[in-house]
Amino acid sequence: MTRHVLNRIWTLLPILAAAAAARGQTPSPPYVDPELPVDVRVHDLISRLTLEEKAILLDHDGPDLPRFAIRADKWNQCLHGVVWDRPTTMFPVPIAMAATWDPNLIHEVTTAISDEARGVYNLWHQQPQLRAQHKGLIYRAPVINVSRNPYWGRINECFGEDPFLTGRIGVAYIKGLQGDDPKYLKLASTLKHFAVNNVEKNRQSLSATVSERMLYEYWLPHFRDCVIEGHAQSVMASYNAINGVPNNINKLLLTDILKTQWGFEGFVVSDLGGVKTMVEGHQKGNMSYEAAVARSLNAGCDFSDKEFRSYIPGAVRQGLVSEAQLDDAVFRIMRTRFRLGEFDPPDRVPFSKISPDVICSPAHRNLALKTARESIVLLTNKDHFLPLDAGKLKTIAVIGPHATMFTAGGYSGRAVNPVTPLDGIRNRAAPGTQVLYTKGAQIASPRGRPQTPAELDDGVRQAAKLAAGADVAIVFVGTTLEIESEGRDRASLALPGNQQQLIEAVLAVNPKTVVVELNAGPLAVPWIAEHAPALVEAWWAGEEGGNAIADVIFGNTDPAGRLPLTVYASADQVPPQDEYDVTKGFTYMYLKGKPLFAFGHGLNYTNFEYGPLKLSAQRIADDEKISVSVDVKNVGSRGGDEVVQLYVHQQASPVPRPIKELRGFQRVSLEAGQSKTVTMELPAQKLAFYDVNSHRFVVNPGTFDIMVGSSSADIRRRGQLEVVAPR
Repeated sequence: MTRHVLNRIWTLLPILAAAAAARGQTPSPPYVDPELPVDVRVHDLISRLTLEEKAILLDHDGPDLPRFAIRADKWNQCLHGVVWDRPTTMFPVPIAMAATWDPNLIHEVTTAISDEARGVYNLWHQQPQLRAQHKGLIYRAPVINVSRNPYWGRINECFGEDPFLTGRIGVAYIKGLQGDDPKYLKLASTLKHFAVNNVEKNRQSLSATVSERMLYEYWLPHFRDCVIEGHAQSVMASYNAINGVPNNINKLLLTDILKTQWGFEGFVVSDLGGVKTMVEGHQKGNMSYEAAVARSLNAGCDFSDKEFRSYIPGAVRQGLVSEAQLDDAVFRIMRTRFRLGEFDPPDRVPFSKISPDVICSPAHRNLALKTARESIVLLTNKDHFLPLDAGKLKTIAVIGPHATMFTAGGYSGRAVNPVTPLDGIRNRAAPGTQVLYTKGAQIASPRGRPQTPAELDDGVRQAAKLAAGADVAIVFVGTTLEIESEGRDRASLALPGNQQQLIEAVLAVNPKTVVVELNAGPLAVPWIAEHAPALVEAWWAGEEGGNAIADVIFGNTDPAGRLPLTVYASADQVPPQDEYDVTKGFTYMYLKGKPLFAFGHGLNYTNFEYGPLKLSAQRIADDEKISVSVDVKNVGSRGGDEVVQLYVHQQASPVPRPIKELRGFQRVSLEAGQSKTVTMELPAQKLAFYDVNSHRFVVNPGTFDIMVGSSSADIRRRGQLEVVAPR
């Protein structure tokens, strides 16, 4: 049976069955009856499946089941835009999304992404013969691993180093993807990668040594938030092992914590080749495929690759896994697919009404521009060098390898006419301004012949010559996916190639120079931070990134992005990659020494004053909560956004506690002279630590410092809270 015919059956089956029942003909099977509860329908379907058909449904890329008009979902990606074989709107990469510190905006972004995903899905259902990629509604996003390791190659895909910030952005992201209909899911999101995953080298065989306390306190809270509050439908087991147990067969992780403690009702999927990595990686030569499949299912991994389809029947017949365990896995997956509306008439599913016209719509492009603007972080701005007055510039020298480059980021679709930094400067410069360009340096050796030292030096000399004759120079530097990406950790925290040499040469001839970084992981560039008049972090900012950067440089928008990670002063501050105890010096919470730029840092073109800190109570029990309030006033001459950040610290603790720990934040927009009261809720349970003796989170009675400010290093107001033991 052709896929075209199956698509038509899939679409018509629920309609025909309902029509037949209405005419008094043979009742339709319960699983196609949209009036019945979903659980009843799923169980009915499972009762009709053969062992081999159940195994097929547990292969994400398996064959279709024409007998039930079930097509393989084939899954998809949408990390910062839908991946399709046609263009879709491309938003900034997730680390840039996190730099907005704006969960409401991220919810808006992922609502747009899920609209486009449904638009794609609806398009090929309306036109089954359409020559375009036909995939389902299970999407493998977001990536919520925390970037404990600044060398990690996949920082562009995540939301930074802090579990609390990651949880807040992650929950907003998931809710935007999955929609808010009480019955139907818009998409099914997948949390990646569960858990303790942030090293690429040997990732398919490495084992992370993690204490029980660190596991619960640092590596899992954001996953818990996204499961319990965000209601994510799927969780991906990561390749790595934890304390010697591969995550694909880690019952503690997949069943005891995820499904039992957290009440997760969705399904667990292996990473691609997850079973194979155990047989040929972690347990090389010591595990058969039947055993690997059985151990995966028994541990709580429900969905995988062809190995599940091929070896599940044999594993069941050999008694390695029960059919009840198999049925639970099938139930979890098919329940999600029923909730996506796959078995119901389209007119019952509200998301079937989303038009394909939303794909690459002007509104979504404008949203991509807004997100990029909000994500840009002004790192330094000596003597108010920025913004540049476009009307006073006759000549602008645009320099650097990133000036004409568009770096999409990981798991990207196709962008329509992406705006490069050079395009953006030309678009926003005043009419008649001469915008000159030269590359000047090289990020990494190209795939062809690498440049000789003489050629590299010549590029730097040309750039210096161009900069010397310009009113201002703007240098665009950074990294690419050849430097940091999936499967490739960074080798250094410094700028790659000869970009540092380029910046030094340009500043030597023209001190009026702006340096713009386009990267994901933190760059340790102390010389540039000290000598450049202005340093801007622009990330990989999506299809409108060039215009957003220019808007910040020329002051069309006030920069208000904040760092979602620590920028270390040097590699000397960073513990080894195989050290998973963050108390040894990782992140802003336990950093030893002063960073180059602190977590939460970011400057504006305006200034904000904080009024007195107000706590709704000075003393509470460990099951109570307080409100933390502060008045914030824009005392500058222009409007802008402030990100008010709430940190806590326990003065005396039986275990090492963070120097500061983020426990609230709010991004607020204020016109010049305007004030707002910012209020954040602080439950006492957010002051807890994980106690390895009782195996639970506990609040140690005592005094806690309550700190509110503009970054983890810029605390404006302080107070104290006493937490008392329960009576």
